Amino acid sequence: MASTEENLKEAFAGESQANRKYLAFAKKAEKDGFPNIARLFRTTAEAETIHAHGHLEALKGVGSTAENLQAAVGGETHEYTQMYPPMLSQAAADKHPAKRMFGYAVRAEAVHAKLYQMALEAAKQGKDLTETKFFLCPVCGHIELGEAPASCPICGELGDEFIQV
Repeated sequence: MASTEENLKEAFAGESQANRKYLAFAKKAEKDGFPNIARLFRTTAEAETIHAHGHLEALKGVGSTAENLQAAVGGETHEYTQMYPPMLSQAAADKHPAKRMFGYAVRAEAVHAKLYQMALEAAKQGKDLTETKFFLCPVCGHIELGEAPASCPICGELGDEFIQV
């Protein structure tokens, strides 16, 4: 029989995946001309977020901002150094189209880790980031602070397409 902690980890993972899946489904429904079905998917995605946050809190997975940033640095670093490189190699060997996104992710996650490290250094000094403008590449997930680049350094998407968050 699984422990409550194991159950919480499984539930957190499941709810988190359901959230992202339902948001992808909402985009597709919207594109297909079903705005109310899209709204249902987005609303349910938010419900799954409520569940996931509750499970994470029960796991004591949310700490101080500095602790959360340290965890984020660790997670992003794991992704670009340990998780994605073998996935990218396997997809390349298999000539699988996943190679594209794995390649983008390995590079974008390195940027994410660097940005979180910068934020961690500020938080340890009791300071917030001074930059207020954040730009996201809608293709690969690269993040730029200050202003969007002319083109994405990872995937080449035009900077005009970046989303200001």
